[in-house]
Amino acid sequence: MKMKLSKEQIGNLIWILAILLILFTPVGFHARVLVGKVFAFNADVIKEEEREKLNDYRWSLLDIDGNPMNLNSSRNKVVIVNLWATWCPPCVAEMPSFAKLYGDYGDKVDFFFVANDKKDKVTAFLDKKGYKFPVFFEASPSPQMLTSKSIPATFILNKSGEIVVDERGVADWNSQSTRELLDVLLAE
Repeated sequence: MKMKLSKEQIGNLIWILAILLILFTPVGFHARVLVGKVFAFNADVIKEEEREKLNDYRWSLLDIDGNPMNLNSSRNKVVIVNLWATWCPPCVAEMPSFAKLYGDYGDKVDFFFVANDKKDKVTAFLDKKGYKFPVFFEASPSPQMLTSKSIPATFILNKSGEIVVDERGVADWNSQSTRELLDVLLAE
């Protein structure tokens, strides 16, 4: 007995295959990155009266070459901390905007791209994409106020240590509003 599929059944099979392709293949990873880029919005600035101050800057990090660094060296400076990983589609989606922002503000703002990943994967990713921003790995637990259960997570601190931005998820970091915010913070 020969079974004939209806148009509806064929359509359902195509949708199931498409979903499986997106969820379980590298094609799906790239599709999720693309969606993240399309839906990246500006980060929200925390109202002045609601800002919390980071008092504990003790956070030991290692740069990509294994050299020690401590967040404490950035006290009294404008700081951007981004928690990310190469296996995270939203993290990968926002990296081009971060690369452009770092290109223009890297000498004025202290950037900490803290990878939750293996060094060899991070190095391969940076080389493939041509990114030149500073990547670090945790050598001690992060300050409580700079922790997140999800990535990407990005924090912008002003010179007094107040957390001005606490963004979870993908954002457009090269936006005019982010640049204006950084200009204001640098002028304080």
